[in-house]
Amino acid sequence: MDRRTFIMNSAVAAASTSIARAAKNANDTIRIASVGLHGRGKSHIDAFTKMQNVELVALCDVDQTVLDGAIKSVESKTGKKPVGYKDLRKLLEDKSIDAISIATPNHQHTLQAIWAMQAGKDVYVEKPCSHDMFEAKQIVAAARKYDKIVQQGSQSRSDLALIEGVQKMREGLIGDVYMSRGLCFKWRNTIGKAQAEAVPAGVDYDLWVGPAPMRPFTKNRFHYNWHWQWAYGNGDLGNQGIHEVDKARWGLGVKYPTKISAIGGHFMFDDDQETPNTLNVAFEFEEPGKPKKMMTFEVRHWMTNHEADIENFDRSTKSNTVGNIFYGSNGYLAIDGYDRYYSVIGKEQYPGPAREDKGDHFANFINAVRSHNRGELAAEIEEGAASTTLVHLANISYRLGRTINFDSASWSVKDDKEANAMFRRDYRAPYVVPEIA
Repeated sequence: MDRRTFIMNSAVAAASTSIARAAKNANDTIRIASVGLHGRGKSHIDAFTKMQNVELVALCDVDQTVLDGAIKSVESKTGKKPVGYKDLRKLLEDKSIDAISIATPNHQHTLQAIWAMQAGKDVYVEKPCSHDMFEAKQIVAAARKYDKIVQQGSQSRSDLALIEGVQKMREGLIGDVYMSRGLCFKWRNTIGKAQAEAVPAGVDYDLWVGPAPMRPFTKNRFHYNWHWQWAYGNGDLGNQGIHEVDKARWGLGVKYPTKISAIGGHFMFDDDQETPNTLNVAFEFEEPGKPKKMMTFEVRHWMTNHEADIENFDRSTKSNTVGNIFYGSNGYLAIDGYDRYYSVIGKEQYPGPAREDKGDHFANFINAVRSHNRGELAAEIEEGAASTTLVHLANISYRLGRTINFDSASWSVKDDKEANAMFRRDYRAPYVVPEIA
């Protein structure tokens, strides 16, 4: 199918499904499809197959072995066999599908989300929702143009404990919050060096590469290790780190930074990884009439101490420190992983409010699909895209080796043509993200 035909058919599909979706209620079955079934995609399958009045009717993956395994898994859980696809565009021709969830590599997220919206589907897209600054703007524009429910997979936004913690900071628990700090210390071993080899049987490598440059297949450009290649991923800052970036920005109560400075490198290992495994970033936020605020972020790939008693969401793992610290004029508040916060108040450092309680980000998405009210979303795409831009701006600063000054109104770095040239990649036809705004 050529791109023009796909978009024309998608427009018809969008029109034909909008009325039907508006009538959905709690007793209606939401028909959903998942694309990208390896790694994080398994969590999507697990979540949707446990929900009442939600049916996982279709699955999509470019790797036939992964696809076949996922189909068997869903059938064993539900007693119903979903339809399998390698090409998402074929799946999107099914007008009965209400929504899709996307857990493919980062370089596919925006294009696949826009394709789905053009086909009349609501979208749950994994973080980060875009691969670059241009795409962060286009995915929001598409959600508005096609009037779709679009959620980024920043699941911490749905956790009850963290919602309470952020609210308490808004109410003045730790005084004036002037700084936040995100931590992403995870043991990441070397990926080694991999030689070019034949594409594995059953893998549609052209579909997997999609909008990225076509390069020879290696295991370090495929399952999971794509995170460490600039053509497909955004390093650990855009992998685990985006969760903590989002929480740090959320708690600080800011949107876009005005100044960004990043330094770091790839330490210890001589391997195929292109992205830094150690990175320190400082963000400055300035808005007219408001106090300046600051956010720092750290990625560390090896041995670490546990700062502010943060020990990651898996507290049996003593090697990781993943979370956030917020500093105010009357204390600090720490977030440990996804579902716990605690506070320390005053010069006396006495314990303040604390809570540990999860939420359900997938259920939040399904509820918003039923109501067609994007205001119900915990991580509506505009919020998700805003956090994603911090990842991209930090990586641009790191790759250029200098501080950059961002102007959100013009969506550009001031007086820096080289930085602005990095806002948008060259696309491999026909996998081209359209310019919507």
